[in-house]
Amino acid sequence: MDESLEEHQSQTLDQEKEIVTEGSAVVHGEPSQDGSVPPKVDSEVEVLDEKVSKQIIKEGHGSKPSKYSTCFLHYRAWTKHTQHKFEDTWQEQQPIELVLGKEKKEMAGLAIGVSSMKSGERALLHIGWELGYGKDGNFSFPNVPPMADLLYEVEVIGFDETKEGKARSDMTVEERIGAADRRKMDGNNLFKEDKLEEAMQQYEMAIAYMGDDFMFQLYGKYQDMALAVKNPCHLNMAACLIKLKRYDEAIGHCNIVLTEEEKTPKALFRRGKAKAELGQMDSAREDFRKAQKYAPDDNAIRRELRAIAEQEKAVYQKQKEMYKGMFVGREESGGKGKSRNWLIMLWQWMVSLFSRVFGRHRVKAD
Repeated sequence: MDESLEEHQSQTLDQEKEIVTEGSAVVHGEPSQDGSVPPKVDSEVEVLDEKVSKQIIKEGHGSKPSKYSTCFLHYRAWTKHTQHKFEDTWQEQQPIELVLGKEKKEMAGLAIGVSSMKSGERALLHIGWELGYGKDGNFSFPNVPPMADLLYEVEVIGFDETKEGKARSDMTVEERIGAADRRKMDGNNLFKEDKLEEAMQQYEMAIAYMGDDFMFQLYGKYQDMALAVKNPCHLNMAACLIKLKRYDEAIGHCNIVLTEEEKTPKALFRRGKAKAELGQMDSAREDFRKAQKYAPDDNAIRRELRAIAEQEKAVYQKQKEMYKGMFVGREESGGKGKSRNWLIMLWQWMVSLFSRVFGRHRVKAD
């Protein structure tokens, strides 16, 4: 590499940078930590339709999408009464696309909710079965029982205002790559302004244009063009997530890049940092050493390997002192025990001697 990761750090957005989260976000309630159950939300219930209501979890910013806007979102979905989770796009790390006014019938309630949301907004939607999977439900994927009211935890990543409502599937390869690249550049600009949440939204929207169904169809120069947009977005997402202390998610984005290009030092470096923060030192060291193999002159990698070595040395010294203290304690307690035993033996000898002397006197007296 011509430049080390450390030198690249101050010049490119693919590298580490001190980033702060957007200060304007207001959170109402706490989303579920593992996504297994719906989040508990304490905000006011807003009625959007006879069968749709909304509670805001996190405030968004900017305007709301209009009809035919192409919206990019993540969601988790549960049946309301049994709280059976039947879909989770966060788990798949793949945002979905929803064109308002052209949604599927079972997405009608979701579309009403999304149309009321701003970019970056996260909300809990309550949707009646009539605007969900209906009277019969769905017995394939997703599996939803008949007449099931639904709960959606939704986050709107962003949206494109397109009057014709042109979906990704209707775009040419060049159009999709171009749209993704514009989103990436928008994210980079927001990244430079330390607007972390908004930058991540742009990166996720760019990634949404480069979905698995699309990538599988590409080869040659088009595949190279797409990866040149997609992988930096994953790497920038990982950098943001590390700053947010969301280390497992950062590792997930690095893994995606390494699946495509296993010799990417930036992905190995980021994954190593996330693992180190999780205390997975052996695995982190392995990632840093692999990264060093592909970027042998990089100072940042050397620094991380040195930090791990120093940390392990400190832990060893601490353990050594602790064990030394334990052994000294045992020796001291052992010495005290010996002294105590000696006194007992002396006392017993004196008692025995006194008894013998006293016994002799008694015999003479008799």
